[in-house]
This record gives sequence, C-alpha cells and structure tokens, in this order.
Amino acid sequence: MDLQKKTEPRVAEPAELRASDADRDRIADILREALAEGRLTADEHAERVEGVLSAKTVGELEVFIRDLPAAHERRTAPAWTPAANRPTDAIPHDPDDNVVAVFSAAVRKGRWRAGRRIHAYAIFGSVEIDLSEAIFEYRQVVIKAFSVFGNVEVRVPENVSLRGTGGGVLGNFEVDTLDSAEPDAPVVYVDGWAILGNIEGRPKRGKLVADILDRVQSAVDRKVDKSLRKHLDR
Repeated sequence: MDLQKKTEPRVAEPAELRASDADRDRIADILREALAEGRLTADEHAERVEGVLSAKTVGELEVFIRDLPAAHERRTAPAWTPAANRPTDAIPHDPDDNVVAVFSAAVRKGRWRAGRRIHAYAIFGSVEIDLSEAIFEYRQVVIKAFSVFGNVEVRVPENVSLRGTGGGVLGNFEVDTLDSAEPDAPVVYVDGWAILGNIEGRPKRGKLVADILDRVQSAVDRKVDKSLRKHLDR
C-alpha cells in the first residue's frame, strides 16, 4: 500500500497570475483618466505608471488603482454579456451613406464618420468599407450589402463586436462573429445577399477604436499644460 501522501498542486489566486501587456495597458488607461479628472497630480501619475510598467502580477497592478473609483466600479460591474444578434437601437431605413460600385471599385477608409446605416452595392465591381480608423458616433452600425457578380469587404477594429445575417445564391456570405470585451463597444451588423458574388466581414488585426483614448489623452495634455503654466508663473 502506498502510504505516500499525495497533494494536488495549488491553483494560483487571480491576484497571483502573471500580468500581461493588456493588463498593464488597462491600468495605465485608468490612471490616465484619473489624471485628467484631477484625482492624481502629474507626479503621482508618473510614479504610478512607472510602477505599472515594472509590476509582475495582476495583484501588484491592482495596488496602483485601489484608491480610485474605477477599481470599485469594476468590482460591482455586471457580468459580461455578448452583443445582441440584431440591433436594439432605432436604426433609420434611409442610409446615411451609399457606397456603389458598378463595373468599378468604391472605397471608404481612413478617418471618416460612420453613420447608423450604410448601403453597399457591388455590381460587377468591388466595394471596400474599412472601419478600422472610422469615428463611431453611434454604438450600433448597420451595413446592408448587395453583391451581384461583385465583392463587398467590410473590415472592423478588433475591439468592436461584429455580427452578420445574410446568405448567398451561388455566392459567398461570410461574416466573422466578434465580441468585444468592452460592454459599451460599438457593434457592426453586416446584412446582405451575394448573388454570384462575395460578401465578407472581418476584423483588421492590430486596429483598435481609439476615439475615447484620444479624448482622454487630450484632457491629460490640457491638464499637464495647465500644471506646467502654474509652475512657470511662480
């Protein structure tokens, strides 16, 4: 009989887990917001960011935000839920933008404002709708795509949700299902039919919605400039 005592390996607590770059970025974003709101001074912000960069575990990271409201909001936040399969907001029937390609090519890309409804028509042509750098003024965006002997490609940032409803008649309709970890992230719905054509919806790797971060960064810059002016006026 084996009298040797067998013990199960201890499972690490969440706070003991090794911190990832994404974990550090999340804490840095909270600190940046705290600086913009005046909860931290510029010196305190710099000191905490330095600590975040050198932290090894999730528990060490949490120390730098435990006295900030964001830490308590995260503890009481509701459980994550996936985006709805169909829009829950009121979407107008008339499109905000028409992208048409008839024996030609049409592209929407770069820094542009995405409306609530976009219609895309590819008839013996190709349409590219790239939302990776777009400004999302609405949380839900519907793209109605129609392809007849043509091609419609939709590209979205990695941190939005993506849904697709449609089909193909001797054609291809393929839209990836994508769920953002952020509860308030935009949701892009691609609906349509491909008749002897192709409709695709994909995330664009490495591209993220940065509008909120841009606004926060602008507020931080204004705060730092104001602090510097105070020191210079002394």
